[in-house]
Amino acid sequence: MGKLTGKVALVTGGTSGIGRAAVERLIADGAKVIFTGSNEAAAAEVTAATGATFFKSRVQSTDDWVRFEAMVRSDFGRLDIAFANAGMERGDSSVEKIAIEAWEELIAVNLTGVMLTAQTAVRLMRDNPGGPTGSIIVNSSMNAHNAMGNFVAYSTTKTAVLALTKSTAIHCATEGMQIRCNAILPGVVETDMIRGIINKSPDSAAARAAYEGMSPLKRMGKLEEIAALVAFLASDEASFISGAEYVIDGASTAGMLGV
Repeated sequence: MGKLTGKVALVTGGTSGIGRAAVERLIADGAKVIFTGSNEAAAAEVTAATGATFFKSRVQSTDDWVRFEAMVRSDFGRLDIAFANAGMERGDSSVEKIAIEAWEELIAVNLTGVMLTAQTAVRLMRDNPGGPTGSIIVNSSMNAHNAMGNFVAYSTTKTAVLALTKSTAIHCATEGMQIRCNAILPGVVETDMIRGIINKSPDSAAARAAYEGMSPLKRMGKLEEIAALVAFLASDEASFISGAEYVIDGASTAGMLGV
């Protein structure tokens, strides 16, 4: 604890799930945290619990990013950490059934939103007092490597952001900046949303077993475990890690047993 003291962090989609857990962990480690989202009631709960600063915005909106950059420059004077976490699955389907409107919305949030997060973060981090330094962390998914046939847009965007991560890392390094960019690839994590699906299932025990059975460790990931990885990559302990993918899925995508 305290290893992020003096640092300013951004978490997109910070009102629930992995985003909220990351806000809580970064605050606990000493950072000043700004989080974004659109659910003001949920944001008020996070702010009351952590003291983090809420900035209402949509990650796919260029205008909102202009406002965000101006706010950070005037109110905080620096940005050291950016966790590009915001994402969605709503409206997704198979390649045969997905509507173009749903495809375009998923691309806008899950891919363009991550690019705008990274673009704004690099712009701010380049001007940090003491020189261009910082850590950008992108929330991808194990489905970047194991695509889902019934979630074509989600799978596509989670793969695409890995290339975005690596391109950003290479660009920053070749520009002579100590700005790192890495991706995390979570497996099934026990969020409120997943618990809600389980509890609403006709056979909740079977639904839970199905989710837990996706990992050879026979359990879902914990929010705290994902947040701990984000905090590590945000810290100076990870100062030589850039352009990397960190799978955190309980060996779900590592391989399979032989026959």
